[in-house]
Amino acid sequence: MKTKTIQKTLLNSALVAALAFAGTASASLFDSGLPSGWDCVGTCGALGADGDVTAPPTGSSQYGYVVSSSNGPTGIGLDGLVGTTGSTLKSNLFSAQDGDELNFIFNYISSDGAGYADYAWARLLNELNEEVAILFTARTTDSGSIVPGFGMPDPTATLNPDSVMMNPGAPNWSPLGGDSGSCFSTGCGYTGWIESSYNISAAGNYFLEFGVVNWNDTSFQSGLAFDGITVGGNPIDTNPVPVPATLGLLGLGLLGLRLRRKQK
Repeated sequence: MKTKTIQKTLLNSALVAALAFAGTASASLFDSGLPSGWDCVGTCGALGADGDVTAPPTGSSQYGYVVSSSNGPTGIGLDGLVGTTGSTLKSNLFSAQDGDELNFIFNYISSDGAGYADYAWARLLNELNEEVAILFTARTTDSGSIVPGFGMPDPTATLNPDSVMMNPGAPNWSPLGGDSGSCFSTGCGYTGWIESSYNISAAGNYFLEFGVVNWNDTSFQSGLAFDGITVGGNPIDTNPVPVPATLGLLGLGLLGLRLRRKQK
């Protein structure tokens, strides 16, 4: 076995062991499907070990995913970057304190290679849907690093490993639909599980967004799997923020009760 292969095997084994210990707190996030209230545009879902995408090393039975379906909506992507059809999944609004660490793992899978450089990302958004931080990028290339994505914004999160190449070949993963087991030229494959960690610098309310898009065509899909999402050591959905509209309706209801009591 070559030295680089041995090093990669040892690194992946160490990451899996670390995540299996650190991520057990969020084991149930996707086990019953996508969490209630999460906003999907395009093709999203939850799935267990499937083909080349193993069960997440968090103890979960399932992970969440998004796929750049050929029948998906258009106009999705990061500002200033090419994109055709794609999908995004956005969490419920959650609260965080200054210094809280946001953690999750992800796995990028692509059947598109060569010049059709599909890409994926995760972002932290504030409650006005303004970008606060890029948490990772992944972009198909026929050689070199897939994560972070070449020609894309630098992530402000810490990635482990910090630079990842594809496990090459036609990836088998059922969310790719008819493209599962297919590959357009060099660059197809999957990254395996990667960890992203980011220290939130200001207390507030935030959204977490995952996305994946086709580059400049609608063929040979790419996808993104993710799991183990914690904020300040707690599963992300344990820190929900009530929807403003719901609070407004509650306020109107209380006002109505007060008026009725005065009339009596």
